Amino acid sequence: MTQRRRRLMQAGLGLALWPASGGARERASGEKVLRLAFPGAETNFDPAQISDGYSLRVAEAIFEAPFEWDYLARPYKLKAVTAAAWPIASSDYRTFTLRIRPGIYFADDPAFKGIRRELVAADYVYSLKRHFDPRITSGGGLRILEPAQIAGLDALRQRAIEGKRPLDYDTPVPGLHALDRYTLQVVLGEAAPRFVGEVLAESGVFGAVAREVVEHYGSAIGEHPVGTGAFRLGEWRRSSRIVLERNPGYREMRYDEEPSANDAPAQAIAARMAGRRLPLVDRVEISVIEEDQPRWLAFQQGALDVLELPEAFAALAVPNARLAPYLERKGVQMDRLVAPTVSIAAVFNCDDPLVGGYGAEKVALRRAIALAWDGDAEIRLLRNGQAHPAQGPIVPLTFGHDPAQVSEMSECDPAKARALLDLYGYIDRDGDGWRERPDGSALALVFSTQSDARSRRLTELWRRALAGIGLRVVFRIAQWPENLKAVRAGHYSLWHFGFGALGPDSDSVLALAYGGGGKLKRVARFDLPAFDALYLAQRHLPDGPARASAMARAAALMVAYMPYKMSNWRIETDLMQPWVVGYRRHPFTSFYRFVDIDIEPQQAARR
Repeated sequence: MTQRRRRLMQAGLGLALWPASGGARERASGEKVLRLAFPGAETNFDPAQISDGYSLRVAEAIFEAPFEWDYLARPYKLKAVTAAAWPIASSDYRTFTLRIRPGIYFADDPAFKGIRRELVAADYVYSLKRHFDPRITSGGGLRILEPAQIAGLDALRQRAIEGKRPLDYDTPVPGLHALDRYTLQVVLGEAAPRFVGEVLAESGVFGAVAREVVEHYGSAIGEHPVGTGAFRLGEWRRSSRIVLERNPGYREMRYDEEPSANDAPAQAIAARMAGRRLPLVDRVEISVIEEDQPRWLAFQQGALDVLELPEAFAALAVPNARLAPYLERKGVQMDRLVAPTVSIAAVFNCDDPLVGGYGAEKVALRRAIALAWDGDAEIRLLRNGQAHPAQGPIVPLTFGHDPAQVSEMSECDPAKARALLDLYGYIDRDGDGWRERPDGSALALVFSTQSDARSRRLTELWRRALAGIGLRVVFRIAQWPENLKAVRAGHYSLWHFGFGALGPDSDSVLALAYGGGGKLKRVARFDLPAFDALYLAQRHLPDGPARASAMARAAALMVAYMPYKMSNWRIETDLMQPWVVGYRRHPFTSFYRFVDIDIEPQQAARR
């Protein structure tokens, strides 16, 4: 029996049998359990180190930022969570002062030595500083915070690096103040009109952690998340099973989401849930099942309550974007949207001697590779039609997105690619069918990839596309964490990955190309002053035509220089069992607190 077949059987068998034993306990205790599956493995649950979306989803249920996105509101709007009210912002959007609500406590933990630990403003000061600690491999927080230039934090980091010593957390910095026990003030070096949504509403990245917990667990802090949120980590088997349990010390929070007046489905949910205490379920049990078929079968068997529909089963489950009749008859529910997420078919290391650089011949090579890519084939063959061609970094559901825009980012034209290569001297000089560099030396692209089924199919599409324009390619296969480590160190040439906006704004996607003066290398290690100027200009402007124009010009430079070949914007489809109540996909807020389970039909289906 092959290893893959054994994994499939173990995953399917485990989910088919396990709920029966768990169901007896649930019937006896009346526990409400929400069961889900992740298609990829988590890494850790330390907000300062998280680098993957699956870990982030767990952390969002444990940690809390001062604000969050209302679960039902469309268009998206912010609401206070640990903050007592909306912050006071200076007229130049550089100083933000907010009061933390008294009486919020961290979940009990041995690190507190039996003392109930209240959340205070200093916890947010400490938590933000952690992203600048050179001993911590920041999972993305530093990339978000750096353009805002919180006064003094970068200098504090540089002193630690130059002195080869730990970050001095006790050294005050001009940009972060706990003015009193409950008042937090942040002072930025640059105007940031959207700082609240970008930072102060990102619980999984900038949620409050307690210094005592970090110091108690040391290097194992990623295994011991302790926050003020509705859930705490009850069990964790790496890359296999994650259990979140209701936090018994969670304060009294009531369902008070505010849907738009013309959103009838959301209005119905709000009316049913209004005033109920959160969270609505007692446990969230997450299985890691990387293969599509076992996840689909588990949902069919009733072992999963909510399923992010694998694209491979889209034709079976949602033909023509409608729920299949056989699922309708079972009472299955569907939620579907074009997500603010982009699939990046190729990211080019702009420091690489072959595909990097800013000279005409280097840009021509990247553009030719991008033109060879058949994005329609990816959507058709890999995504089963569950995506739209990406036109650039301004993703759907975000400010500045134009659904009618078309750009070269989505263009597939092998003939144009071959002509571009010919023009800039990438020709086949020795007649072996493969092009050489303009100086006559050998040309072999090195493409980093993974071994999972989707990556294998993507690899084959790339092999054919590149062969079609005469480019030789070698694929270097490693596991995701290894590739990520190599990419961060700049030890790669081409790679592929996916990325999602952190809020209803594409600043975070544009930031993938921000050079930051060379202080912090992004994935592509792209560093173009003209782009940086436009990126910073749009950051400093309030939403409006001037900002939209700056964002569009910045996006056009990303298309022209092609540090990223952005392939498609994904269509995300969720299926819910009939006993799941109140589910609504929200791309920027965790749903675990807001969903209820009707126990009787759930248990009847599993008996």
